[in-house]
Amino acid sequence: MKNISSPRTIAGKPTPQRSCVACRQTKAKREMVRLLRNSGGEVEIDISGKKEGRGAYLCRDWACWQKALKGKQLEHALKGKINQNDLERLGKDGKDLLKELNIG
Repeated sequence: MKNISSPRTIAGKPTPQRSCVACRQTKAKREMVRLLRNSGGEVEIDISGKKEGRGAYLCRDWACWQKALKGKQLEHALKGKINQNDLERLGKDGKDLLKELNIG
């Protein structure tokens, strides 16, 4: 039986959906920002959404970023500890990225 409620593109293919690790809202994959833990254990922002590694998604809302970086949701989603330097860098880079995305 087909799932009729999933959003579809013009071509009739389903639009990929992802959940924000902070607010748990489901949105189109393209409306989210992907963070990933690469094979070296570093956590980074994946703008393309295609880099290799364990991924987690956040809304383009600064409140979600603050909640995810402050709490343990991001560590749980990426299945590992995130050191303080990575958290600070992600906060700074995330804020800059959100300014760029929300203006453009």
